Amino acid sequence: MNSSTPRILLIEDDASIRRFVRLALEDEGWHVFEAETAKRGLIEAASRQPDAVVLDLGLPDADGKSVITELRRWSQLPLLVLSARDHEDEKVAALDAGADDYLSKPFGVPELLARLRVMLRRRQLLVTAGVPSTQIAFGAVTVDLATHEVRRGQEDVHLTPIEFRLLAALIAGQGRVLTHRQLLLQVWGPEYLDRPHYLRVHMANLRQKIEQNAAQPQYLMTELQVGYRLNLKPEK
Repeated sequence: MNSSTPRILLIEDDASIRRFVRLALEDEGWHVFEAETAKRGLIEAASRQPDAVVLDLGLPDADGKSVITELRRWSQLPLLVLSARDHEDEKVAALDAGADDYLSKPFGVPELLARLRVMLRRRQLLVTAGVPSTQIAFGAVTVDLATHEVRRGQEDVHLTPIEFRLLAALIAGQGRVLTHRQLLLQVWGPEYLDRPHYLRVHMANLRQKIEQNAAQPQYLMTELQVGYRLNLKPEK
């Protein structure tokens, strides 16, 4: 196995789904480790040191959210939840526990692979990063987190303090889905947790200033009823 080949840990108790996902990942050229219980999954995560984890929530010996919580005690491995639980409360709970993304069953292989590629790219950027830069660029937009300067192409973009804090929070998320609760806490504070409409209004304003077409955003993405994420490298 090539040392640069992505190593994916799949924690899933359903043998047919496990085989389906493993074959899809192997067709992509990735190496797959499997576990069918929470206990075995945590052992594999510690011993195999994978590049990403795909986790089912409905495991026979524990709820998958406890696996996320335990992993996050010692690892920041990219973690994608793959679950039949598609209620928004389950998604939010898994993301708040530390998952990076959530894909509901049934799912399509292209979407699964695309989400994993995003997570692996983000991990590679973090691994290879040298001295942290205060500047970040996506598309035609450049942001300086130190000076609070934002440009789109050759034009200065004037953001309000709230808009800049919201954009900075999404940038700090490095492509992760950030829940409404997480963003409200970071941008406004705990006293605003019951005001999700603040997010909708300021995100709409931010898209008008950042996106080429606010009605079809490429970078400031909505995860329906869950939260938002910054898409640094849209799939072509």
